[in-house]
Amino acid sequence: MSISCTLKVVPIVLLLVLFALANAKKSADVTELQIGVKYKPPSCEFQAHKGDRVKVHYRGKLTDGKVFDSSFERGDPIEFELGSGQVIKGWDQGLLGMCVGEKRKLKIPAKLGYGEQGSPPTIPGGATLIFDTELVSVNGKPSSGEDTSEDEL
Repeated sequence: MSISCTLKVVPIVLLLVLFALANAKKSADVTELQIGVKYKPPSCEFQAHKGDRVKVHYRGKLTDGKVFDSSFERGDPIEFELGSGQVIKGWDQGLLGMCVGEKRKLKIPAKLGYGEQGSPPTIPGGATLIFDTELVSVNGKPSSGEDTSEDEL
């Protein structure tokens, strides 16, 4: 290859490498809600529906793995009315149909989380959020005693 040809190719390759590096961080971001079932109890006595009062244990992380909040460590699940806007939209959608005792991983895009403004100083604007969740009860009805240790999350 001639030197003049090499001088033309090198800047292009360099730009491609820089572009790939700049987008590497964004690869963990999602544009739509992703729901992964990590554990499903053998029976589903109580299922979460819009309007139900639910208790949920959760661990919230950013895509870099940094935990920004966790009810597991506090030993105090959050309680709210599902589908009423008391929590971020990703939760209102991602917990629907969940069985008591079930564990899910939710990957929530910014548009269903805290949006472009974020929730400073903990959650940056445009952040994808990852939640490990466990449904503790629906309308005051807990699971019938299956193993719900957080180790499986």
